[in-house]
Amino acid sequence: MFGAIEEVAEKLTAVGYLPTREIATSVFLADRMEKPVLVEGPAGAGKTELARAFALASGRTLIRLQCYEGLDESKALYEWEYAKQLLYTQLLRERVGEALTGASSLSEAADRIADEGNVFFSERFLLPRPVLRAILSDVPALLLVDEIDKADPELEAFLLEVLSEWAVSVPEIGTVRARLVPRVVLTSNATRDLSDALKRRCLHLHLDLPTRERELAIVRVRVPEASERLAKAVVGAVQKLRTLDLKKDPSISETLDWARALALMGTERLDAESLDATLNLVLKYEADVVRARGRRGEVLAAAEAEQAGGRGS
Repeated sequence: MFGAIEEVAEKLTAVGYLPTREIATSVFLADRMEKPVLVEGPAGAGKTELARAFALASGRTLIRLQCYEGLDESKALYEWEYAKQLLYTQLLRERVGEALTGASSLSEAADRIADEGNVFFSERFLLPRPVLRAILSDVPALLLVDEIDKADPELEAFLLEVLSEWAVSVPEIGTVRARLVPRVVLTSNATRDLSDALKRRCLHLHLDLPTRERELAIVRVRVPEASERLAKAVVGAVQKLRTLDLKKDPSISETLDWARALALMGTERLDAESLDATLNLVLKYEADVVRARGRRGEVLAAAEAEQAGGRGS
């Protein structure tokens, strides 16, 4: 466990994630209180990356459940390995025949099979999915439930048992309890409201797209090959792009990709040519690219102002 909020900040920074005081506090409390943390905010704000950094900083194995519409309990929890069960049935056919020798009726044969217990419904044939893997883990783990808002409400109801008791029910085996209590991070882009019951069980953290100062600090750490001049130009341009009413604003990861690509190209100064050639790295819709090119002058002016320190750099 983390000993202090300052330790959390240091360890997150050491793995390449620059936390605010609020982020470090939430991670500290989630770890010490053994409570899940629900991280909400726009796409690209660094929610998933925070979960990865939390796992690295705390020495935990990251186990990810990617949510989507139609995701059901079996895909989140476990499945039976039917092919393996069938193979064992074939291999043990003779032993099954021996066990049934002398049975005078189907009922007696069934009773004899039942006496052997659930041979083919044991952990030997259980294929754990992310939730059960986190519960069964023999090493400290962090379960990332990514984009929970994309899943159906029924999955939320299922997760309540896990988040309340750190246990799940497997009908054929019984209740399985966590060997080591995992840490849990749930992320949401807020495309729909989550249930109050789920929210009550979680600490809450809202992440927004970074300020200019924080984004520049992130670029400096994550893209050290970019010069200071280039890093400032990219951040200034991205900050301007986010004001253009685009279909999808550039995420932090796209800012990093842009800075990394321009550095690889040997670019030191963002100009019209390099902007037009690389906008597709930071904008993912053609309509957004067209809009940005139409306001190229404003974007370049923002980049130059950042380089010149006109905004307090």
